[in-house]
Amino acid sequence: MTNVLVVDDDFMVAKLHCRYVSAVEGFTVSGVAHSGAEALRAAERLRPDLVLLDVFLPDMDGIRVLRELRAAGLGMDALFITAARDVGTIRSALRAGALHYLIKPFTQAALHEQLRHVASLHTRLDDLAEARQEDVDQIFGTRPRGSRELPKGLAAHTADLVDSILRAHPEGLSATECAEAGALSRVSARRYLEYFAQTGRAEITLRYGGTGRPERRYRRLG
Repeated sequence: MTNVLVVDDDFMVAKLHCRYVSAVEGFTVSGVAHSGAEALRAAERLRPDLVLLDVFLPDMDGIRVLRELRAAGLGMDALFITAARDVGTIRSALRAGALHYLIKPFTQAALHEQLRHVASLHTRLDDLAEARQEDVDQIFGTRPRGSRELPKGLAAHTADLVDSILRAHPEGLSATECAEAGALSRVSARRYLEYFAQTGRAEITLRYGGTGRPERRYRRLG
C-alpha cells in the first residue's frame, strides 16, 4: 500500500484530492496538511511514500517544503498539483526532485495515471537486482530520438503500467485480466499487449476452451 500525504491550503480541494487518491487501488491517504509547516510536521510523523504538494501555501511555497523535506533526509516522492504555470516554478520543482507536475484544473483520470506511474516505478525498481540502460531510461523517462518511440495513440505511462503488469504475471495473462489489474479498458489493454507482442517484448499463446474463439494470452519476454 502506498501512503499519501495531501497538502493543499484549500480544504475542499484537499478533500477532493483525497477522494481521487482513495479511488486508486493500492493507494491510501495517510494525512492531510493545509500549510507548509503542517506538511513538514506531518511528513516527519507519518513518513508517507508520496506527497501531493501544492505550490501556493499560506506560510511558504511548496518548492521550499520539498527542499526542506530533502534536507531533513525524508526520501518520500513528491508530485506537485498546482495552478502555478510559470516556467521558473516548474524548473524549480524539477530541480527539487519532483516526480511530476500537474497543473490545475486537471481530470481525475490525469491524477490516476500519475499515481499508477508512481506504482509502476516502484514495482520496476523492486524487481531489479541490477539495472540495464533500458531499465534506467524507462525509470527516468528518457527516450532518445528514434529509440523505442511509441506509435501514435499510445502513452508512455500506460505502456509502463502494462509492462509492470506483465512482469507481475510471468505465467501470462489475457487482455481482460490485464485491464482489470491496471484499471484500464479491455480495448486499451489489448492495444498495448499487441504492441509488445509486435515489438518482441511479449509472446502470444492461445488457450482453447469450449466453443468460440480461443483466448489470446500474453507473456513478457526477457
